[in-house]
Amino acid sequence: MDSGSHPESGLTKSVWSDADFEEMGWHDATLHGLYLQQTDDVVPRLLLDLDYVVRWVHPVRPAKNFTFWVAPATLVFEQVWDLEGSLGLTNTHPELEIDDVHRLAPDDGRSEWPQWHIEGHGFDLRFRAGGFRQYVRQTPRHTPAPTLSAAERGGCCFTEAGFG
Repeated sequence: MDSGSHPESGLTKSVWSDADFEEMGWHDATLHGLYLQQTDDVVPRLLLDLDYVVRWVHPVRPAKNFTFWVAPATLVFEQVWDLEGSLGLTNTHPELEIDDVHRLAPDDGRSEWPQWHIEGHGFDLRFRAGGFRQYVRQTPRHTPAPTLSAAERGGCCFTEAGFG
């Protein structure tokens, strides 16, 4: 087994980037923390601590529900600007859950700065960023839900290192 891969879950590596965007998906990833990190540069970084759903597993009869391969991950956007959004937790959605991540072509001719839209249940973020890296911090676990407990994931964390 290669370092950072987990064949059983289908994970091929533990560190991903915006070059892999088309292969990735964040649907039902639970967001546990958000950190806007100031750097020596003027432009900050945006770090997200999430439970990344590596793979959805179709139920095998008589089971009726999907199961999931899930791992804690740190998603880091570099050189973030024009950040705006909303946050609105409700009784029906007490967790921040990602619906989709969109990379949009900028309409101002500055193609080196894509527009990003993280659409979620209970929140919405839009910003410009130079790119991202995602670090899958632990070996994926097979779970009945697309989220891990605080104990399983080691609490909220923004470590920038993949497992393996």
